[in-house]
This record gives sequence, C-alpha cells and structure tokens, in this order.
Amino acid sequence: MGQLNTSVIGYPRIGYNREWKKALEQYWGGKTSSAQLETELNRIEAERLTTLVDAKLSYVPVQDYTWYDHVLDTAVMFDIIPERFRHEFADQLDTLKSSQSDAAGTPQAIIDVTFGMARGTAQSTACEMTKWFNTNYHYIVPEWEGRAPELLYNHPVAAVRRAKQAGSVDVSVWKPVLVGPYTFVRLMKGIAAADRAAVAKQFAVVYGEVLVALAAEGVTNVQLDEPGFVLPMNKEEWVAVKEIYTYLRAQSPSLSIWVQTYFESVSDYESFVELPVDVLGLDLVHGKARNLEAIQKLGFPADKRIALGVIDGRNIWKTDLAAVTELLTQYVKPQVPAERWIVQPSCSLLHVPLTLSSETELPEYVRTILTGADEKLVELELLAQHLANPTADTEAGIAASAQAVAEWRSLPERNRPQVKEELLRIQSSEEAWTRVPFSERLALHQARWSNLPLLPTTSIGSLPQTAEVRKARLKFRKGEWSEAAYTAYLQAEMKRWIDIQEQIGIDVLVHGEFERTDMVEYFGEKLEGFVFTKNGWVQSYGSRCVKPPVLYGDVAFVEAMTVVETEYAQSLTSKPVKGMLTGPVTILNWSFVRDDISREEAAYQLSWALRQEIQALEEAGIGMIQVDEPAVKEGMPLHPDDKQGYREWTVKAFRLTTSGVKPETQVHTHMCYCDFSDMVDLIREMDADVISVETARSGGDIVEVFAKHQYELGIGLGVYDIHSPRIPATAEMASFIESVLQVMPARTFWINPDCGLKTRNEQETIAALSNMVKAAQQAREHLTTKNT
Repeated sequence: MGQLNTSVIGYPRIGYNREWKKALEQYWGGKTSSAQLETELNRIEAERLTTLVDAKLSYVPVQDYTWYDHVLDTAVMFDIIPERFRHEFADQLDTLKSSQSDAAGTPQAIIDVTFGMARGTAQSTACEMTKWFNTNYHYIVPEWEGRAPELLYNHPVAAVRRAKQAGSVDVSVWKPVLVGPYTFVRLMKGIAAADRAAVAKQFAVVYGEVLVALAAEGVTNVQLDEPGFVLPMNKEEWVAVKEIYTYLRAQSPSLSIWVQTYFESVSDYESFVELPVDVLGLDLVHGKARNLEAIQKLGFPADKRIALGVIDGRNIWKTDLAAVTELLTQYVKPQVPAERWIVQPSCSLLHVPLTLSSETELPEYVRTILTGADEKLVELELLAQHLANPTADTEAGIAASAQAVAEWRSLPERNRPQVKEELLRIQSSEEAWTRVPFSERLALHQARWSNLPLLPTTSIGSLPQTAEVRKARLKFRKGEWSEAAYTAYLQAEMKRWIDIQEQIGIDVLVHGEFERTDMVEYFGEKLEGFVFTKNGWVQSYGSRCVKPPVLYGDVAFVEAMTVVETEYAQSLTSKPVKGMLTGPVTILNWSFVRDDISREEAAYQLSWALRQEIQALEEAGIGMIQVDEPAVKEGMPLHPDDKQGYREWTVKAFRLTTSGVKPETQVHTHMCYCDFSDMVDLIREMDADVISVETARSGGDIVEVFAKHQYELGIGLGVYDIHSPRIPATAEMASFIESVLQVMPARTFWINPDCGLKTRNEQETIAALSNMVKAAQQAREHLTTKNT
C-alpha cells in the first residue's frame, strides 16, 4: 500500500527550555509588553510547528497551542465571560465588538480578559480551576450564566494564519483543534445534567461560524476534541450531539470533520459511529479493551476513517511496536482496511515532556527506554513506514523496540524481593488498616492540644519559595555550598517563618518546605525506585510546569526524609508544627509510573515506605502529621465499571500509610481542585482526623456538598485562593466562614488557605494569612456572642 496517514492530537506548548513559562511570567510581572509577549509566544508556536512538519506527519495540529489554557480560550472565543469580568472589562470588550478591523495580533481586550479570568484581578476572583479528566493538567472552568454564546474572537482562524506564515507546507496539512461542543458544555459550571443537551445545542451556530471561517482560509481538516464522550451520556445527549454535528456538517461540507476521543473507551460506540463526520478517533491504549471489543462486535462505518491512538500519550516508556503492529493487523484490519487508518498517539502529547533525548545523566538502562514527545514522533514514523511498506530496516526497528521493552521488564535493578516480602507481612495484619474510632481519637487530641482555640488556623504546608530560596538550593546542588552551609540557611529560613507565623497568630504551624523543590520529587529523591530527569517538564496549569519523577522499580524506604527539618521547626515554638508528607496515591498519580505491575501494587509499595517515615516522625515527638492526597480524585477511572475498585485500593493505600500511628497522633490530609460531590464517602473511609479541601475558586460549592452529607470528622475549608495574586479582605473570608458554620459543626472545623503557598510572594502571603487569622478571630467572637 502507499503511505499510511499519521497525525498527533496535540503537542507540548512550553518550549525546550520552558520559554513559554518565562515569557508569561515576565509579562505578568510587568517586565515586558504585550507585543513582546506575543512575539515570543508566536516564535515558540512556530518552532513546534516546524518540528511536527519535519516529522512527516500527514496532518499537523494547530490551535492546540494556547497562551494559558485551551478551555479558557474556547470560553473567551464564544463570549462565555462571567459577568464580573464582563463588567470590569466592559469598555475594552465594547471596543472589540464594535471594531471590524482584521489587524494582525491578538487584541489587548482578549489578552486582558483571558488572564483576568485565569488569575483573578484586584476586583474579581479568578474562575475555578480543576483537573482535565483524570490527568494532572488543570483547565479553567467556564461559567454558564445563561447568556447566549456569540463569536467574540476566532482563535482557530488566527492560529491558521500564523501557521501559514510559519510553515512552507500546503494549508491542507494544517488541522485546527477545538474543544468539541459537547465536551465544552459538559465541563461548564452552572449547568444541571438535565439541561446539558439543550445548552449544547445553543453552541451549534457559533461552532458553525468558526468552521465556515476556517474553510474560507483553505483549511480542509478540523479536529473537534470530545473526551466528554467517554463519560456516561444519556440518549437525549446523544440525540443533541447528532443534531449539532449534522448542523456543522451542513455548514462546512468541504471540511473533513474529525471527532476525537481519548483517555478511555467511548461510552456509547454505536451512537458515536453514527455521527455524520469523516474521522472518528479512539484511544487504543487507555481504552483499548473496550474500544477493540466494540470495533470487533459492531464493525466500523465504511464511509469513515478511523484515527487509532496506539502510542501512549500519557507515559514515557518506549512502545513495543511489534505488539502494536499485531494489535492493528489482527484486531483492526479485519474491520477497517489500512487505507482508512490514521495512526497517532492515544491523546495529546501535552502530558509528556517535549523531549527526553538529552537526559544523559540517567542510568543507561533507564535512559534508553524513555520517550518524550519528540521521540514518540520517531516511533510513529517507524510504525507507519512498517505498516505501509515493510522492509528489512523497518522489521529490524520493530523487533528492536520489542526486545528493548522485554529486557527492560526483566531487569534485576528494578526488582527488590525484600520489599515485596515486607509488604506482604504488614498487609496480612489487622493493624495495617485500622485505627481506634474517631470519637476516641478526638477526645485524645483535644486533651493533647487543649490550648488550641475553636476554629484553629493553619496553612496547607509550603510557604513562599523566593528567588533566594531557589538560589540557595541550586548552590547546594552544584556543590558551591557545603551541606553545613545549606543546613544553616534552611534553619534560618525556617526560624524566620516560624516567627512570622507566630506574629500573625496562626495556631498550628508548618516548617515551610524550603528544602523541597516539589512535593512529589522530594520524596522520590529519597526513596529507592525513582530516577529524575533534568528537563522533563510538563505543563500543570497556566505557566506552572512540573517535572514528574520516574517510578521505574520497586519502592524502598532508605532513611528518615522529613524528621530533621520538622523536629528543628518544632524546637523553635511551643505551638504544634505539622509533619508534612505527600501521600502514596498522589506520588503515584504525579509520577511517570512503571507499567509492568498494577498501579495498586505500586501504591502499596509507596504506602509501606511512607508508613515507616510516619513512625520516624512520631518517635521524634511530632504529634500532627499531614499526608497530602490532592491527586486521589484525579486518578479516578473514567469508566463506571472501574471506579469502585480504584476507590477501594486508594482508601487502603492511605490507611496502610497512616494506620500505624498512635491514637493520640492527629492525621491530616489535603485535597484540591476537583469535584467532591461523589467523593464524600471515600474521604470518610480514608479516616483522616482532619481533611482540608479547596473551596475558594469553586465559590463554596463544596459547602453544599457537605451540607447534604453528614461528615463527622474534622475538616478545613480553604477560605482563599492561593493561585491568584489577589489578597482577599478579612470581611470576605469572615463571611465565607459564617456561611460554612451554618451547615458544619464548629468543634471540628479548621480554617486554612485552599492550597500550599509555595508560588506566592512573601508580601501577598503575610497579608492574606493575616486577614485569614483576623477572620477566624471574628468568627470565634461571633460564636461566643451567639452562645451567651
């Protein structure tokens, strides 16, 4: 056969040296103009387009690139702007709407509104942020206020025009990528499930306008991302979706419309393949079994092409291309001839580093098995060449990939039999999973910390990591500072912040985590079974990039990891200082994890290691220990049949970590940025004495959840948003606390920010925490007055 078609769903945005992040933060800091920002971001966009064209892809995505978040861009594009921002930027928006100019460059109104919604302003709170399905990417949640959508600014057309300027290929190669109408509405805040179908239909016209404009630019392919189709949908929703796509088909008959799903199998394959579009995209990595079963059982339409996601877009291990070849030839080809295939990664490569080819300091047996986005392009090209026209060279390449994976899975460096034996021993005992009842623990905690006031205040863990902190850590890592010099610096910084917290009046203190670059990386560096890249950065939200650890083998505890710093901080104050750990499921979900054992087994290995750390903290006299699990919800399987099993083993992993503590030790945990409406039972089963959760950006929605579900354990609701530079007033936080106390008992209620303060500057942090403490004092006074 001739050439096999290839594509990618999306590609990393950040640049090889995180230039994207630096450009944004320089602009936000007032160091560059919007014109300078646009020049640099357009340069990065052009560089990535060149990479994709050079990879000989049949179709190259555009408009998957964004200045902040693709869902936020869609909201602004269709004028789904919350009223508070619409009012604040009214003059700019009116000018934009009245202007008919087609000038190059992004209008300043679009820039200001976009960043305002994402980061908040002095007048308006930022839009809520939450996880993109079950990934660690965060999107800005659109807010539905009933206003009919209209096309405010055509982002895809602007992206195509930039692509034309940057590339020498024919426009037919470009494939604009948009969030699909159903998924966009599904992710929107303020729409009841019963109303989704009706609201989605309101977007047909504006989506149609975008497609018509793209066709006028000469575009021949457009990708509409519909990961929402992997979630449960009722018949009414599928009927509405078919009506929308029928309308879009009629508006743009010259376009080849792709509908792309990923992260799981499509929820209703039969309805999906009936959509009047040209290409249907399926994930054959994370939704492999169910999607293949549907293809084999129900076939595939003869008038459509199929986009086959066969290279893992969410992990960094080399692909066994022989296994992929067998899968496609044995299971797909009998139903769909290869002439109608488009071979691609399983999802956007946004979720992996741009490249891992330069990680020369890693052990060779690890380095040679890793693939970033660029390396996955090479795999894709080899696979396509082999499937289309197998040669001796392609045969050798395919066989080499299979051999590399097989050798990797049997490496002795990855297997620690003693870890497995110890874990089996502890799991077989009752003490591995249970603690005494909460009512008994609560009495012991109240006696131990009788000096704590009602509504105690605390923070989540990290305190500002200034440029000076980062420089000190870098000097130590480079060998410019001795260990003694670095320790002295850390102790001075801890003492300074213990003093600041006491001056502010916070009740339960933290040591600040100044020694930690990242809440997962820090623990991975001190446990066996992990390695770390130098430049394996991945976007988490906005300009925030993380460098996930690589969990490659069995995990083993080596020595105490947090005791020295926590014990020192506790020696400086008579107030309690919390020990701070990252929980096993979060370490798992925020790492690139080995794929030769189950995630459950890997989580238990982490639990056993962390359990030993908790014992070391207790022996050092630390009586409050926080085990953060912000990523539990994020890892929740998307398919309903898989959720219960995940719930069970995540609870067991947390309890295996924490159930070895003494009854008088108080266990805290923290979760953030996710929908908790279906998480209350799981949180209760984790049996933490106090859980703190995000509520600031969600507008207190979580309060309604806990009002409907009785929750007897301790809880701290984040009273202000740390991801925004905005400093909330005391009255604002006091009002929120009062609303919470209408539905929750004061005796188990804590007051805290909604997340760690690492990314905030010192001035913002002190001002916001001071206002928080004043708000707590006001609430206590109000309770005292009310009860007298």
